[in-house]
Amino acid sequence: MPIVTDTGFAADDLNARFVPSDELPANGPLAVDVAPDADLAPVLAQLQDLTAIRVAFPSSADGRGFTIARQLRRAGYAGRLRAKGHVLADQYAMARRCGFDEIEIDEALAARQPEDQWRARADWQAHDYQSRLGRARAS
Repeated sequence: MPIVTDTGFAADDLNARFVPSDELPANGPLAVDVAPDADLAPVLAQLQDLTAIRVAFPSSADGRGFTIARQLRRAGYAGRLRAKGHVLADQYAMARRCGFDEIEIDEALAARQPEDQWRARADWQAHDYQSRLGRARAS
């Protein structure tokens, strides 16, 4: 499965075994899978022990993963945060602004939305509405 970053497609270099968030062991470090309807309390209680968090996107129309990413970053999680599943190239900038470092997609999605479509959205910091508002106020 390709991993999407700001530089395009890459191989998965994360050597970790993910465990479901409802099966977190008492000690880490470890990587955890978070479902969109998961209780985040156990994850938040062990943020310092987590090396990676992967948030599931069962559908491109399901935005709960963006909220989860924001909550994790606001709670102080500074580790690797990955979205997995049905995130579209058009949603890449939103995913990065919410705190995701990368997106794991399947081969079928990579074929439908090739690397150039993802890289076209890699300049996610310069094209948000807040930046445009700031430029408008400065003029």
